[in-house]
Amino acid sequence: MLILVLNSGSSSLKYKLYQMQTETVLASGVVERIGVGTGNSVIGHQKLNEEKLKIETKISNHSEALKAVFDLLTDPQTGSIASLDEIKAVGHRVLHGGEIYSSAIVITEKDMEQIESLRELGPLHMPANIMGIRACRELMPNTPQIAVFDTAFHQTMPRSSYLYALPYVYYEKYRIRRYGFHGTSHRYVSQQAAKFLGKNPSKFKLITLHLGNGSSAAAIKDGKCIDTSMGFTPLEGMVMGTRCGDIDPAIVAYLQNKLNLNPTEIDNLLNKKSGFLGMAGFSDLRDIQKARLEGDERAIDVYNVFIQRIVKYVGSYYAELGGLDAIVFTAGIGENDWMVRADVCSRLAHMGVELDEKKNEGLHGKEAVITKSRSKVTVAVIPTNEELLIARDAYELVKN
Repeated sequence: MLILVLNSGSSSLKYKLYQMQTETVLASGVVERIGVGTGNSVIGHQKLNEEKLKIETKISNHSEALKAVFDLLTDPQTGSIASLDEIKAVGHRVLHGGEIYSSAIVITEKDMEQIESLRELGPLHMPANIMGIRACRELMPNTPQIAVFDTAFHQTMPRSSYLYALPYVYYEKYRIRRYGFHGTSHRYVSQQAAKFLGKNPSKFKLITLHLGNGSSAAAIKDGKCIDTSMGFTPLEGMVMGTRCGDIDPAIVAYLQNKLNLNPTEIDNLLNKKSGFLGMAGFSDLRDIQKARLEGDERAIDVYNVFIQRIVKYVGSYYAELGGLDAIVFTAGIGENDWMVRADVCSRLAHMGVELDEKKNEGLHGKEAVITKSRSKVTVAVIPTNEELLIARDAYELVKN
């Protein structure tokens, strides 16, 4: 069975076509600069076992982007299929499911209304997600469209983890609470970790660390999330590429008054001008590492704050879980930066973490255990694969 997975951004469209019997990616790519200015859009397309193609063309909206992708997928030269009818379902990554959705769904008209109602909870991502779904429903009216929500995995959190100590009426009226994000990634690596480590998922305590330009941690007990670091929005939690993470909320009002900022401007400052970028001038940790090793004091500071925040969350989740079997590093930084892993693990020795330095150093993007066999807590690196999990969800729903 063939499943197409789509991830629609505000000006981009990522896609992967899976053969589910073998979970093989037959084709993949990304359309960038959709409807941006006067310049051409760029499509990067790769068919299995062939060279990657780069195509420049004018694409005004997501419908045109999808048409271009469908043409590439069905073209005799670049394509992997003869007809779109071979695709049995399309899986969409959707940022926000609110309190409505705790698992993947086959999208109906009623669901479209519900998803539309969640637009304001994710103003940066939801409009693009919705555009992608609508464009696909228009071009493939007889093909099931599946929504997989980034927030769904965190819906198992207890009320003590997701309620904020604000007047309760704001939760009742506006649904202000912790939702958490990166849920598809946390779910994938937690499942994969149990399989890789030979553990029973229903009797397994672990902490997953999704560390990238956006970073989050999750405490997972017996296969269910009980807490996560991101909150009402992806701004809360750890220090990130351009996001500040946890700060005293009073700072927001203080800066608004000092700098005469409106709500949009303060939101932009906290989300796009803070974090690594705000402290050290670089949003990419690779640049931070280079500057830090050359003695740049601001790069040293932001790196130390980043590590401290990770350790702080691991320690608090260790207490919440009542013990710990494993810690999993994933995503761009977690999978590829051995120094981050080493510095985090060195500060967790009191919890029984014994890092195997040889296994850790030089490890990039591969499944591996990086602790010694006698370590009381196992630490592993598990590359995330959100697209594959979306494809699996879509496959199960269509198959059944």
